[in-house]
Amino acid sequence: MSTPPMRSDASEVYRRYLSAVMLHGHAGARACDLGATDLYALNVLQLSGPMSPGALSDRTGLTTGPTTRLIDRLEQAGYVRRAPDPDDRRKVVVEPVAGPADLDRVMAPARQKIGEILRGYGPEQLDVLFDYFTRAAAAYQEAAEDLRAMK
Repeated sequence: MSTPPMRSDASEVYRRYLSAVMLHGHAGARACDLGATDLYALNVLQLSGPMSPGALSDRTGLTTGPTTRLIDRLEQAGYVRRAPDPDDRRKVVVEPVAGPADLDRVMAPARQKIGEILRGYGPEQLDVLFDYFTRAAAAYQEAAEDLRAMK
């Protein structure tokens, strides 16, 4: 059994974790015949709901041209549709209509392994983990917005 990392190794451990998550995301997208950005955009839409192409551009970090091509690909594949904006009929929103059929099958092994890991934690530990995930997600989103504002 390996020794738990020392706190001085925390940055490296965390970077390895993030790299593994990104690697799995890329592999999952590829297994579903999608690009990683396409799968990321679908996830954004499924979590946040319909949004304007401009908002999707902001959330994915793409400029307007690549965002239009991304929406075209996802629409052609049947994953999203463009719909009139309910607040301004001159504009459109992009809304998810389906996810890749193979996605659940592709992600199931990792989800099962992560589930096994989480079952090893007590309720208080899970509360800390989920608090961390919630707060870290907000911190990363804010940091990304700050970086975009610097340009």
